[in-house]
Amino acid sequence: MTNLNGKVAIVTGGSRGIGAAISLELAKQGAKIVLNYVSREEIAEKMVADINEIGGEAFAVRADVSNTEEAAHLVQEAYNKFGRVDILINNAGITRDSTFKKLSAEDWRKVIDVNLNSVYNTTSVALPYLLESDAGRIINISSIIGQAGGFGQTNYAAAKAGLIGYTKSLALELAKSNVTVNAICPGFIGTEMVQAIPEKVLEGIVAKVPQKRLGKPEEVARGVVFLCQDGAYITGQQLNINGGLYM
Repeated sequence: MTNLNGKVAIVTGGSRGIGAAISLELAKQGAKIVLNYVSREEIAEKMVADINEIGGEAFAVRADVSNTEEAAHLVQEAYNKFGRVDILINNAGITRDSTFKKLSAEDWRKVIDVNLNSVYNTTSVALPYLLESDAGRIINISSIIGQAGGFGQTNYAAAKAGLIGYTKSLALELAKSNVTVNAICPGFIGTEMVQAIPEKVLEGIVAKVPQKRLGKPEEVARGVVFLCQDGAYITGQQLNINGGLYM
């Protein structure tokens, strides 16, 4: 038995990569999972099956959380299904990398919409339910790029840095409530997104990491579990899971 038994967690982008690892780890700790996806329904349903197989409870909701109405639908579906929302993991994210001189307005707006504006969309609807919880948790998945910057990633860095400022400000507003707000800033984690980096470039990145390896999605997920289970007096913080690459 754990203190997440009976809690309900929404995980945006929860069917792949870091989001999938978060969904699975929270389920292992007893939370009921509402995992969100935009495409590739079969992967989302496989994730649901994997959680059910270990004795957890989950269901998948298709929603583009950069869209206000669809994000609201996601949160409402979670509440309608389970009657509560205790944990909101804002994990959905995309990249559209390009040097600024070549960066299109469309790629700027899309990254900001998915990686930053979506967090307003989900949180604004979920907050009344989180305030009803005895231990509400909002965890925003930012990035080392939001702290240190990244070549050809002005759009991504702006969105992820925005998440950090958003986290601190909302944490101040909710500090007297039962809701904590924190950010996790992963370094380079072995997901599809990172594995798509050209091999020589990736080798150069790993060489700069003091621990000389990529992180694992489950290592990020364990940070989420820690904040959910033991983070009652932790709010407005950045948890860096990056192998020492940024200190």
